[in-house]
Amino acid sequence: MSKPYEPTTNYHSGSPATTATPTTDVENPTPGVGLGVSEITRRWKREDLLKRGSLIARGLALFFSLLSFIIMGSNKHGDWKNFDKYEEYRYLLAIAILSTLYTGGQALRHVNAIWNGKWIFEQRISAMVDFLGDQVVAYLLISSASSAIPLTNRMREGQDNIFTDSSASAISMSFFAFLSLALSAVVSGYKLSTQSYI
Repeated sequence: MSKPYEPTTNYHSGSPATTATPTTDVENPTPGVGLGVSEITRRWKREDLLKRGSLIARGLALFFSLLSFIIMGSNKHGDWKNFDKYEEYRYLLAIAILSTLYTGGQALRHVNAIWNGKWIFEQRISAMVDFLGDQVVAYLLISSASSAIPLTNRMREGQDNIFTDSSASAISMSFFAFLSLALSAVVSGYKLSTQSYI
């Protein structure tokens, strides 16, 4: 006779009572051993990749902006073949200088952050400045390139020479700087969207 406080056991071989069922605590589940660590390392790798990708994109934008600035600034061949006689080319040069200063400052700031592990500004403010700055300078670059293209095309119809070739090269470098900064803006936008505002 079984006591009332003891559970009854059925000793039949096919009975479900003899099969061992694992007990799981539904309210307090225990995570797997490596689950939390692998998530953290994946996040660190992703953040590291974003930092390096942003730095590479800004470095390319700096390189192309500097080339555009140098090519257009040295595009003086006498008489009508001087860049400063044309408003579109002066605008292209001014934006190339602005882009060189912006991307150079941003690249130095990112190198400092990667090297020292400290940001000059708070992460949220830094992400906002990166995103807005990349957007504004990228739009200025494409604007300056698109304003200089029609003038260069008109000149090349009449006469193709070193002046028009140098102008076309400077425009191309500005366009490549725009593409690099547009890529950087995508990375900056992603970083901005993952910031916590609470």
